[in-house]
Amino acid sequence: MVFGGLMYLLELFLPVGEFDFFGRTWLAHMLLGLGILIILVSVVQFRAAGTTTDPLLLEKTVSLVTGGIYKYSRNPMYLGMLLLLLSLGLYLGNAFNTLLAALFVSYMNRFQIKREEDRLFQRFGTEYSKYLKETRRWF
Repeated sequence: MVFGGLMYLLELFLPVGEFDFFGRTWLAHMLLGLGILIILVSVVQFRAAGTTTDPLLLEKTVSLVTGGIYKYSRNPMYLGMLLLLLSLGLYLGNAFNTLLAALFVSYMNRFQIKREEDRLFQRFGTEYSKYLKETRRWF
């Protein structure tokens, strides 16, 4: 939400960086749909495994989800959020919004994902280490 709001403000107040191309709106809608789909599938898998989807309540994690979409990305919920931001950036049509999407990735890697990975390693040990080696962080 914060990065999306920043993208909107950037569009309002930055007088340069505007762009347009054939299919821009179509691509924005495709990324929006894909992002929503990835988030929904991720949440359904967590719910089916009986574990928490709240990244602030890692102590409530009861199982390590490694199948389905989690076989291809360790963080598909965050990947879905990134796709939503890219969709918004395309919709707004300001090239500088890609910088905000990159900052989102950097922020998530440093302040959220690293913390989650440390806690999951403490909880699941060798099983999580193996998962880290087999599955990419984003895609």
